[in-house]
Amino acid sequence: MAEINGVRRSRTAGGVLVAATVATGLMAGTFYVFACAVMPALARSDDRVYVDVMRDINEVIENAVFLPVFLGALVLAGLAGWQSRRAPGRWWVWAGATAYALAFLVTAAGNVPLNDALARPGDPAALRERFEDPWLAWNAVRAALSTVATGCLAAGAAARVRTTSWAASGAVRREAVHGSPR
Repeated sequence: MAEINGVRRSRTAGGVLVAATVATGLMAGTFYVFACAVMPALARSDDRVYVDVMRDINEVIENAVFLPVFLGALVLAGLAGWQSRRAPGRWWVWAGATAYALAFLVTAAGNVPLNDALARPGDPAALRERFEDPWLAWNAVRAALSTVATGCLAAGAAARVRTTSWAASGAVRREAVHGSPR
């Protein structure tokens, strides 16, 4: 534990906050790439290809690279919020954790049920008709929320660094004026 401005802080809290920021940033980027490239490219496809490719994507995305980041961002952001409860920038960290929790809920309540419905047998045109527009809308919401989460977590980390740097520089100045710490 380190003491900064009279508050004891875990040395790992900063690392957790950075990891949460990176993980939410990776998720924001994933959702953004779907919005900017994957879905517009698929929109050019006929119904059968569209449905088959989305089914394949939904199957392969549940892998050892994506899932730990998707779930880890939620856990890390929540842990960073808890660790920041008395730290500078805590409101930014809490806002970031909340924004990512909402993005996670949008995925679970919006995109995943649409993915599950698309996996069922049926006419590709009818499946696509029920899937495409709502999925795109929910993806835009989760992309925006994940981006907000990343920005808020980064702002919280910056506030922590500024305060820690300021506190450390003050300690150095005090030491220079008054001699070594007692």
